[in-house]
Amino acid sequence: MTKTVFFTIRKILIVAIFINCSTSTLFPQSSAKQIQRKINNLFADKFFESSLAAIDIYDLTKKKTIYQKNNKLLLHPASNMKILTSAAGLKYLGKDYQFKTSLYYQGEIIDSVLVGHLFVVGGCDPDFTSKDLEVLTLKVKDAGIKKITGNIYGDVSMSDSLFWGNGWMWDDDPYTDEPYFTPLTINDNAITIIGEYDNLSQKLIFNSIPETEYIQIIENIKIDSLTRKSSFRVQRDWINRTNKFFIDGVIAQNGNEKRNFSERFNIYKPEKYFLTLFKESLIRNDIDFTGNLEFKPLNESSKSIFTFTRTYDSVIVNLNKTSDNLSTEMTLRALAEKYFGKPASAENGLKMIDSLLIVCGLNPKDYRLADGSGVSHYNLISAELLLSVLKQFYYNEPELYTTLFKSFPIAGVDGTLENRMKNTLAKNIVHAKTGTLSGVASLSGYIENRKGGMIAFSVLVQNYVGSSKQARDFIDKVCEILAE
Repeated sequence: MTKTVFFTIRKILIVAIFINCSTSTLFPQSSAKQIQRKINNLFADKFFESSLAAIDIYDLTKKKTIYQKNNKLLLHPASNMKILTSAAGLKYLGKDYQFKTSLYYQGEIIDSVLVGHLFVVGGCDPDFTSKDLEVLTLKVKDAGIKKITGNIYGDVSMSDSLFWGNGWMWDDDPYTDEPYFTPLTINDNAITIIGEYDNLSQKLIFNSIPETEYIQIIENIKIDSLTRKSSFRVQRDWINRTNKFFIDGVIAQNGNEKRNFSERFNIYKPEKYFLTLFKESLIRNDIDFTGNLEFKPLNESSKSIFTFTRTYDSVIVNLNKTSDNLSTEMTLRALAEKYFGKPASAENGLKMIDSLLIVCGLNPKDYRLADGSGVSHYNLISAELLLSVLKQFYYNEPELYTTLFKSFPIAGVDGTLENRMKNTLAKNIVHAKTGTLSGVASLSGYIENRKGGMIAFSVLVQNYVGSSKQARDFIDKVCEILAE
């Protein structure tokens, strides 16, 4: 090879290298292509040899699809179903819709004595608490009533008598994730059983929050000088559908560990629980009552004392931030009652979600909706559907979008995302609804990335066994990629 030829080849190689480097600098790989490549790399994990994921990601700012995989596949959404219910609630109830718990009396008030009955009319308020019940009691006092000669009646005619969602698991009772339904809800239709160790008597003192005669605590606790570690088991008698709580266990007499405990359970027949707590509140406030607690519709001749209200824009925050199943199912019944009348049913409530899907350009017959909260494994929807709802609100319902957006958990900050993506770029910029069932993990919502662009996304992962950690880690990594 001559020197001239050698230098010519060398120049060509240098120019080729320069052009190649310059091209990658002047024409960098598009951000969408980078995102696609990074997400595709995540699927190399052995986890996906036996599990599957559906993803749909859309750049709302640029109005273009970023990534899709299995986005039309019908899967279990878990609590991502709450996006549909809460969105339908915003659109068809309105953020100012009022859940009402109303107080009436029938008869006459003579010399501070109600010669007649009290009525409490349930309005499916999912966030009604014992503190709110005290307001009703004070209103009875304000009406000049110091004694009631008749009964207290609960009106639960707003909804039908089905106390669980379609496809809910019988063996999830007595956990608070499956509360019993009633228009007269209180304290999430749940109760907390507590045990506090008394050093003087060396005994565990059992009670409930709130304290009430509605439940019965039956204890079988032994003190053992040979045992080094205390252990307890609290169980509601859910098999027989009673509110008896059986507590078994051993106290280590010489153990040093903390012996106190606290555990929360759902309550059977929460409407009777409501009336019992109301009766106890009246008596605590020196209102004499010895009558019965019964149920029947409000008498037309009854007179109003007070109506406690709560707006939907308040309810939706607890619904989505904490993934509250009761709030979602009560929203479904509120939708049913408003558009189809009493008694409200889940079936009629789901028809309003169908209406939302039609607005989004989807055919409701292509999906299966079983409940409002996503507890049921009967639900079958797609990432495409969830993304369509998110896009519809962003583009066409700007005021409602703001309320929906603010109701979602924020990564690393609050709600069910408080402990996820904490030390990543995704912290504080992912606003999304979580979902978890056995073998199911999901996350759908919005991301405002570091470049100021707004992204809507839906990720559904399922058909895995064991812990959901690996599925959640995958979802979080997708969010971190989108946050860049």
